[in-house]
Amino acid sequence: VELVESGGGLVQPGGSLRLSCAASGFTFDDSSMSWVRQAPGKGLEWVSTINWNGDTTYYTNSVKGRFTVTRDNAKNTVYLQMSSLKPEDTAVYYCAKEYHYEYDYWGQGTQVTVSS
Repeated sequence: VELVESGGGLVQPGGSLRLSCAASGFTFDDSSMSWVRQAPGKGLEWVSTINWNGDTTYYTNSVKGRFTVTRDNAKNTVYLQMSSLKPEDTAVYYCAKEYHYEYDYWGQGTQVTVSS
């Protein structure tokens, strides 16, 4: 199993980024996928989850209305579109594969820095 995130970078407050997570080594469209982040000096924070076919999504309150999670099962890829970014969104963002309400595989993470 491999999960590879991309799309992070430095962005100004109010800007946008789209993160991607390319998956391989398992049946992608059997799995819910999540995004989890870790801000500097803090613990892991769940951000969003999308179910196997993309028709159900969940978000932590702090990103509702600003972030959108989608997936393309034909490309084995999950996305996180982030808009109206704030400095407090600065973190390493990980995608994770869900298995029985836990995460059994993680990507290596991609850094998002929101700063002027």
